[in-house]
Amino acid sequence: MSRPAGNTRLKAARLAAGYNSQQALADAITEAARKLGIRGLAVGVRQVRRWESATPPWPQPDVHRVLTHLLGQSMEDLGFVPPWGSSRSRPGTASDNTPRAPLSGTRLAAVPARTEAATQPATIGGDFAAVTRSHRHFYWSVAPAVLHPAVLEHTRLGCALLPETANPARRALAASLAESYLLAGRIEFFDLRQPERASETLLLALQAAGEANDPLLGAAILAHMAFIPGWADDREAAMERMLAARTYARRGEASAELWAWLDAVEAECETRCGDPHAALRLIRRAEDILAAGGEHATPEWLDWFSPVRLFAFKGNTQLKAGHIPQARKTLHEVLDALPPESDKQRTVVLGDLAAVEAADGRPREACGYAIQALDQLAVTWYATGMDRVREVRRTLAPWQDEQCVRDLDDRLYDWGTTVSALQR
Repeated sequence: MSRPAGNTRLKAARLAAGYNSQQALADAITEAARKLGIRGLAVGVRQVRRWESATPPWPQPDVHRVLTHLLGQSMEDLGFVPPWGSSRSRPGTASDNTPRAPLSGTRLAAVPARTEAATQPATIGGDFAAVTRSHRHFYWSVAPAVLHPAVLEHTRLGCALLPETANPARRALAASLAESYLLAGRIEFFDLRQPERASETLLLALQAAGEANDPLLGAAILAHMAFIPGWADDREAAMERMLAARTYARRGEASAELWAWLDAVEAECETRCGDPHAALRLIRRAEDILAAGGEHATPEWLDWFSPVRLFAFKGNTQLKAGHIPQARKTLHEVLDALPPESDKQRTVVLGDLAAVEAADGRPREACGYAIQALDQLAVTWYATGMDRVREVRRTLAPWQDEQCVRDLDDRLYDWGTTVSALQR
């Protein structure tokens, strides 16, 4: 029998803020109170444990102030119910003032807590999951600016349905809601280049995964959250989130593919933080994990990773480590092995091959691969792929008067590419 999930909102907010243990949050509260001029406030791990229980007590005013300061959310969003009763109406009613999942810009709705009423049929979880599954498939072909609002509207529906649904359908619904928030966060980070917004969305994904008590989905969300500081050269924060992700993976029946992907994520963070050699060690471990296999099945939602995509990670890392011949060989193998539906990944690989040739002093070949990437981007937009092309163009500055580089500039800054980039 599974244990109660407890106050998953506070747990999710704690992990998202980088406090991987209850003791770490307790220490942070005590330290923050001192900095805020609150004297004599000390919180122990036992108190945090009570707050993360299924029936958390309402904190004292000074603690209330420090918690909201540290975690950036209201007390109700952190899973606490005030002793005078909630100020919120049930989601979906006319008087409900809970912020909704937006089409753009505004704050996302918090994942609602369970209520006593259960008015939805037992099939609601499967019905909601069917749409989530379709959105997952759409990601590989539908323009991000088109898909993103639809995914957010789906999360809005899920938040309205969740309080009206009883277990086991509720857990299934919460898991699909978490997956939808994860997809929205992926689009925001990888496609729309909105890391702050992605961070907020992924926190909601983590809260929903907690409602579903799905540790593997929690591990995937936390690893995605590690990308955000990792790409910003904040290694400490990235590694904290990876530690949390691995902890959650151990709580479930993680497949070899999930463990290998976690190594690949950490490898990319290490590469972006300036240690490609550590990244190569992680990739070798991931290769060994995949070669050994495992007894547990890979979750259906883990569709963004495969052995060939691990090789793509490897090729980029070899490039950053200065292993140019090895990177060229690896990336050519990846390009040959990519399935037809991997057009987004293809733009990244072509960009990396262009970078390999530029690093080897071969501007003509570099421009050729960069133009191939632009051709693919005209069909399937991917901001990460465009970033690779722009990075290559910067490295081609010593040859900017060469005709091949001018041809690349004409292609990079033609009307279609410029308008397409702004529209996406």
